[in-house]
Amino acid sequence: MNRSRLTLASLVATACLALGCGAGGAASAQPLHSSAAVTDAVSSVTAVTAHPFGPAVSSAAAVRAFAPALLPAKKPVVYKNCTALQKKHPHGVGLTKAKDRVRGKTKPVTNFTRNDALYKANAKHDRDKDGVACEKR
Repeated sequence: MNRSRLTLASLVATACLALGCGAGGAASAQPLHSSAAVTDAVSSVTAVTAHPFGPAVSSAAAVRAFAPALLPAKKPVVYKNCTALQKKHPHGVGLTKAKDRVRGKTKPVTNFTRNDALYKANAKHDRDKDGVACEKR
C-alpha cells in the first residue's frame, strides 16, 4: 500500500482485517463481543500513514472509528410492562419521527425517548398505535 495515497476504503479494509472480518466486509471470523478484543485489534495496528486530503491518520485511529459499525449491535431491552419501561424512560419510548396522538385539548407528549429499535422491541405497549409506547406527561 502506498503510504501517501491512503483512501477511506483502505482504512476500512485495515480496520476490518484487524477486527477479523472476512472478504467483502462480512464478519466471517469470530465476532467481537468485548471491548478488550477491539483494544487488542487497535494495539496491533499502529502504522501512521499520510492522507492526501488532510493530516496524518493512524490505522489504529481508523480501527477506533469503524469499530462500532463492525461490532454486533446490542439488543434493545424488552420491558414487561409500562411501569417497568417508565422507570428508565419516564415519558415513554417512540419512533424517531413519531407524534403523540391525543384527544381534545390535551397537549401531546413530546419529550419521550426517540429510539426506533427500542420502540419496535416494546411496540406491544403502544395501545393507540401512534408510534409512542407508554407515553406519560
